[in-house]
This record gives sequence, structure tokens and C-alpha cells, in this order.
Amino acid sequence: TTAISMKLGLAPFHFWFPEVLQGSPLTTGLLLATAMKFPPITLLLLTSPSLNYTLLTILAITSAALGGWAGLNQTQTRKILAFSSISHLGWMTIIAIYHPKLALITFYLYCMMTTAIFLTLNTTKTLKLSSMMTAWTKIPSLSATLMLTLLSLAGLPPLTGFLPKWLIIQELTKQEMTSTATIIALLSLLGLFFYLRLAYCATITLPPNSINYMKQWQTTKSVTILITTFTTLTILLLPLSPM
Repeated sequence: TTAISMKLGLAPFHFWFPEVLQGSPLTTGLLLATAMKFPPITLLLLTSPSLNYTLLTILAITSAALGGWAGLNQTQTRKILAFSSISHLGWMTIIAIYHPKLALITFYLYCMMTTAIFLTLNTTKTLKLSSMMTAWTKIPSLSATLMLTLLSLAGLPPLTGFLPKWLIIQELTKQEMTSTATIIALLSLLGLFFYLRLAYCATITLPPNSINYMKQWQTTKSVTILITTFTTLTILLLPLSPM
């Protein structure tokens, strides 16, 4: 259990992950946050029947709490996404024992949303919150979709990110773990705060009207089909959810 937790970056074995992600380019960070998580997630799902249920639940709640709490004071977008990843891994871990397929769906949706955000940040060359404030003058349409993608990652309805959290809370309630479901749902509010802060910086703030910033107005940057596809899926998949 400890080895898998360390490989995944679950709290309290998470210390390596934010620093590595912060020191990597955005494209490498995307692979670290998505593709590199697939082997340990697979191992977790395959070995979940033989793992300690209580320990996994404690690790999951700790990860959800620390991922939300530590991300509040960050100004680097890569570190914020690293703590976001830790928080989401807490949700996947807590349901892996009871419903492995749901944990896998949650992982796929997380990868999709994270990919959309990393590709958008890479297009706008945004590494800090301060540089994100100028993104609206460069590509307004991409900044608007970035806001919706961030709110989807936060788990707000009617966006795609609401689906896994809704199903996980529903499954935990069926397993008579109502108190655990309540705790992890309340802890997600911590993450909601810094997602809203990112969305605020991406869309609502504008830079000072100086000559330097006016040069950046409506710069021609191509939005690839990959960003369009992932962003659309991130926003519009909720109606396909099972009732």
C-alpha cells in the first residue's frame, strides 16, 4: 500500500510530485500528471481487494485535504495542478476498493480535463498566475474555454467534472459511508477556491492599458484540433452520464 501510494503521489508520500512537476516543461508535466499515473493506478485497482481498506481510506482523505489546502497559497500554475492531481487521486483511491471501474472512469476523465488545461497553458505560455492575467488579451476564446475547463475540474455541474464526484458520493452512500462521503465532499471546497482563482485570473482580470500590453492584443496563435476536442469533451460529457 505504501509503495503504490508513493508511486501515485498520495499524501503523505507526495513531496516529490509538486517539485518534479514544477521543474518540468508543460508538455513533460502533462505526461507526469496523466500517462505516468496509469501504471500505478492499474496496480492499485488490481491489488485493491488485498489492500488495507482503513489505511487506503485515511490516505485518500489526507490526499484530498492536503491537495486542497496546499494549493491555496500557490502562484505557479504547475504546482497548483500538481496539488490538484493529489486531490483527485484521493477521490480515485477512496472508491477503488468498492468500485474499481468507477475509479478508472474518474481517472480517464481527470486525464482528459488535465490534458485540456495543460495544452491551453502551453499555447498561451502561462506559467504563473500573473502571466495568466494577460491571456485574455491574447486569445479571448481560449481563455473563456479555459475557465469552463477549470470549473469542470473543480467538479461544478453541469460540466463533465461533476460526473465522477457525483457517482463516487453516490457509491460511498450505498456502502454506508455517508460520513466519509460528506468529509471528502467538503474537502473538495478547498480545491474549488483555487480553481475559481485560476478562472478569475484567466478571464475577469485585464492588464494595465500600457503600450507594451496593447502590442499583445489579439495575437495570432493557432488553436489546435487537439485542444478543441479535449475542451469540448471536458465541458459537455455530463448529459451522457448514467442515471
